[in-house]
Amino acid sequence: MEKTTQMTQEEIQNILKEIKYPGFNRDIVSFGMVKNISLSDNTIDISLQINSENEDLLNQLTSEIKNKFISLGESNVNIHIQKPQNQPAQSAGQQNPVNQQSIPGVKHIIAIASGKGGVGKSTVSINIAAALSKKYKVGVLDLDIYGPSLPMLVDLHQQPEMTAEKKLIPLEKFNMRLMSFGFINSENAPAVWRGPMVSRMTQQFFEDVEWGELDFLILDLPPGTGDIQLTLVQKLAITGAVMVTTPQELALLDVKKGADMFSKVNTPVMGVIENMTHFLCPHCNEASRIFPGSGGADESKRLEVPLLGQIYLSPEIAQSADSGNPFVFKYEDSPITAEYMKIAQQLVELAEN
Repeated sequence: MEKTTQMTQEEIQNILKEIKYPGFNRDIVSFGMVKNISLSDNTIDISLQINSENEDLLNQLTSEIKNKFISLGESNVNIHIQKPQNQPAQSAGQQNPVNQQSIPGVKHIIAIASGKGGVGKSTVSINIAAALSKKYKVGVLDLDIYGPSLPMLVDLHQQPEMTAEKKLIPLEKFNMRLMSFGFINSENAPAVWRGPMVSRMTQQFFEDVEWGELDFLILDLPPGTGDIQLTLVQKLAITGAVMVTTPQELALLDVKKGADMFSKVNTPVMGVIENMTHFLCPHCNEASRIFPGSGGADESKRLEVPLLGQIYLSPEIAQSADSGNPFVFKYEDSPITAEYMKIAQQLVELAEN
């Protein structure tokens, strides 16, 4: 007598969430490829929609799914591949990973984002990168074309050289590879560019920089949901995004817009970081909340993602940023550094699992 499957559709979908699309760190469910799951007495039918003509890739994916279910005692599994024909051009929200590009040699790409300016996103970005660099090969790409801050944050003010193939070579400091529009453009010259030019420049940073072998590339995004962010999610296969906010409701409103944009384009939000959570008095060691609210915790609950960390206000953070020496390197024994190390470890686990 044939075995009758006891699995539910929800259980099957959770199993499929463990199947990564070949060459990517994201699963086939988050990419929106699983179109239908149907059950009969002894058979599981799974319909996938994949816009690829690569038969080896499709066979690899099909075999991986079947082997996964066989290991769980379910041998009667049928995989149906649908290839959309004569589709109109895809919007960002319909992006398929075969149209997104990876960066050769880079294992994980993490975007640090915020909905509004002034929440300390760039300072958070460089310190996350610094924390990761203690164990991993790390690069930082400052994508704020209009207001690049990386040159000041690392006190580096020189132009990158080019390879024979006309690719930019990242600058190196603090054991990190660094690239910013600020290294190319004069810091005193304003960038007055229209949207299409910004999109092209952003894509050049993906295609025309010789990053070499990296475990993590940290993208410091400009605030908002404009051309750079849209180019990013349309063109680049990123591991996930991290949202930075302050506790107050005003910052949270804009962070919600940014997080929802990533969700709509099937880019995982890995977690939330609350910056400027409180001020720790250097004299009495008492914590005082400068901003009302609990924005980071509230947003992490809404998105059902971890609150990765809470960074408190400290004069030393501003001093380290102004001096071009990341806080994590300058104040290794600080509890703030310990918080950044905790955040970095969580990102490693999320990226690799």
